[in-house]
Amino acid sequence: MPSACAAEMVHTMSLIHDDLPCMDNDDLRRGRLTSHKAFGEAVAVLAGDALLSLSFEHIASATPSVAPDRVVRAITELGRSVGSEGLVGGQVADISLEGVSGVGLEQLEYIHLQKTAVLLEAAVVMGAILGKTAGKDVATDKATYPKLMGLEKSREFAEELKREANEQIAGFDEAKTAPLLALADYIAYRNN
Repeated sequence: MPSACAAEMVHTMSLIHDDLPCMDNDDLRRGRLTSHKAFGEAVAVLAGDALLSLSFEHIASATPSVAPDRVVRAITELGRSVGSEGLVGGQVADISLEGVSGVGLEQLEYIHLQKTAVLLEAAVVMGAILGKTAGKDVATDKATYPKLMGLEKSREFAEELKREANEQIAGFDEAKTAPLLALADYIAYRNN
């Protein structure tokens, strides 16, 4: 949860800064006054800065039961998503291509990948880094499919669920369903 909150803080910061007069100069976001219109430009900049700082602080302070090296890896991942290879790089490209004729699909995709997809990726990766320790369910005697059904029956059940999921999305565009199929395969066939 702390990494999810941190990703949302970064996302909110990016929206506040994106709306600023020196960026997109938007007055409204989702039908409401943008931060710089409601509170002034200086407060909007500082609010974004505070959210960015708080995102890193929150991961560090709200995950005391996680090994420090994993916390550092999660913070590193979030930092990468914000920097020149992430949100900042996407925003620079967005601003530099504003008003330029002949912008290609590759350039537009780069902007969207950097401004949106990189943070989504970081959220998933941070969740994996800070996820529960392998074997914890067994150690705490948690109710799981392998405990109730046995490992082999659990695998058979997972295979059946995967087959049903494949049938449910069979009529849709294969290119769009490929990530879902890959995720189902990963879940059904993972080793831990």
